[in-house]
Amino acid sequence: MAYQAGCPACGAQVLFKSGSSVVRICEFCHSAVARTDRGVEDLGRVADLTDSGSPLDLGIGGVYRGLGFQLTGRAQLAHSAGGFWDEWYALFTDGGWGWLAEAQGRFYLTFPAAVAPGTLPPFDHLQVGRPVAGLPSQTQFVAAEKGVARYVAAGGEIPYKLTPGEHVRYADLSGMGGEFGTIDYSEDRPLLFLGREVTLEELGLANVQRVREREARQVQAAQLNCPQCAGPLELRAPDRAERVGCPNCGSLLDVNQGRLRYLKTLQPPPQRMSIPLGAAAEFEGRPQTVIGFVVRSVEFDGVRYFWQEYLLYNPATGFRWLVESDGHWSYVKPVPPGEVTANGRASYGGRSFKKFQDATARVEFVTGEFYWKVEAGELARATDYAAAPQMLSREVPVGPGAQEVNWSLGTYVPVKEIERKFNVKLPRPSGVAPNQPFLHKKIYGYWLALTALAVLAGIFFIIAAPRKTVFDQTYELRAAATPTPPATAPFQPAPADADDESTQVIFTEPFALRARQNVRVKADVDVDNTWVYVAGDLINEETGLVQAFDLPVEFYSGVEDGEYWTEGSRVEATHLPALPEGRYTMRLEAQWEKWNKPTPPRLHVKVEQGVPRVLNLMLVLGALALVPFLVMLRHFSFERRRWADSAFNPYESGGGDD
Repeated sequence: MAYQAGCPACGAQVLFKSGSSVVRICEFCHSAVARTDRGVEDLGRVADLTDSGSPLDLGIGGVYRGLGFQLTGRAQLAHSAGGFWDEWYALFTDGGWGWLAEAQGRFYLTFPAAVAPGTLPPFDHLQVGRPVAGLPSQTQFVAAEKGVARYVAAGGEIPYKLTPGEHVRYADLSGMGGEFGTIDYSEDRPLLFLGREVTLEELGLANVQRVREREARQVQAAQLNCPQCAGPLELRAPDRAERVGCPNCGSLLDVNQGRLRYLKTLQPPPQRMSIPLGAAAEFEGRPQTVIGFVVRSVEFDGVRYFWQEYLLYNPATGFRWLVESDGHWSYVKPVPPGEVTANGRASYGGRSFKKFQDATARVEFVTGEFYWKVEAGELARATDYAAAPQMLSREVPVGPGAQEVNWSLGTYVPVKEIERKFNVKLPRPSGVAPNQPFLHKKIYGYWLALTALAVLAGIFFIIAAPRKTVFDQTYELRAAATPTPPATAPFQPAPADADDESTQVIFTEPFALRARQNVRVKADVDVDNTWVYVAGDLINEETGLVQAFDLPVEFYSGVEDGEYWTEGSRVEATHLPALPEGRYTMRLEAQWEKWNKPTPPRLHVKVEQGVPRVLNLMLVLGALALVPFLVMLRHFSFERRRWADSAFNPYESGGGDD
């Protein structure tokens, strides 16, 4: 039920529209007015809400999972490391409340969760990046951040007792599938809120047109002057900036709601900027403006290596990064810690990433504006995992302040694409980047497709081959010193020319061969522990064309150390190329070792045409494999160069995952 009372501070009428709201911010004096059982109480004055460029506003209504809601309250909390975030309070039609947190263009809707006393871990026992036990959820949550925040501004109706300036301890939790949670340690008994990351579309906002118009607005710049050199400064995200580097004198400035304070003068950057501040390009379908530039470094074996990072900003999507290292570029966006599992390797989005580097990164130089209180010399433990074209990175700040773990996903962007987007000329890349893709991997797919096609074609031709037997005859090999038989005889014996060897010449009956079909001649001899050598000629009766061939046949067997062994074969075949069509006769000259059996050896000769050869298919496959083999060698060299500077080089002994 609605409740109306006079503001204890200024006397203006304060209207509580919801019967369950606890605090109402006076629209006239900005006092936090609390409703109690004895009337109203002044909790203190809050600061004016800072325009954060949010697409949301008080009074906007929407629908979430079939239940309507209205945004009735808003609070702004200052982060201990700088910056602030918004908490919107959604009153649902069933009387329940939801907490909609907005930070860096992302939205998290949570609801109170019942939890047994003493089951939530104490604040001091939480470790960022580690699982959190004792939660009434089947989702495995990890602690993404824990710290202390301060209420600095508020508006509308709020469902709890908000005290201006009060410090609250909190822990943000992250789980798979966008699940999100917060543990509020502001009370003796911690409070748990569970929900998930949502989009504006999922919230079903009623005033969609207005939201989209505000989302699409360009970054509004604010003109200020450097307090150190009086040079002009242009803040492109004045509502989000916490640090600004003066491009005129190199001063690092603190920003407090548009007021600048000199901190110190920075040394000139070790590398120049490749993209100027204020330049804009489209990423993720939205214009992103370069608002900050930072140079960072790591040290290995006494040598310091530098790279550059460009901070991008869009009011609707928040902050993104462009990272430049040795002329290679990556577009980087944040990843929920609960979506990542890391144990030697890291897994995200169904992909596995190999550990590439683990070192302490240091900030060397900053200019432009940043959403946290960045300092030259700031340290962070940085671990990179590579799976081209992506790089998964984990960063944990080193030093005092809020404890948090940040995961980000970088995607390789060709330098020509960066040049086109920003209309600049950039240095050519050197070496191989950790997440640089090998551009010729598609050849492997083409090779597999062609190989499969060749195999299928080979199988088809083998099955459909016009195999035909054109000659099939068996002869007894018998050496005898007899007169030469007439030409019509089926064979012509020749006298033995040695005591240990015998020779016989055979002329076959004529047979027909077809054109454009290969010829296979096969000899089958019943040899045993001996050999027979057949030298043959195919003779064209019309043209006299002669095609020679050889058929060496040998077979040996025996028993040695109780084991039976064999060597050679009783069958030998040879393939001949296609011959002109016509009638042919074969001349066969058989030579064999002196026969020691009572029966002479028998020679079975068979001539076939249209016999498919597996060798031809193998030659085709070998030819197809030549190009991918060369590409594979190049790919191997490419991967060796990629991992050459990694402490986890899998191509060196002791490298790989730990």
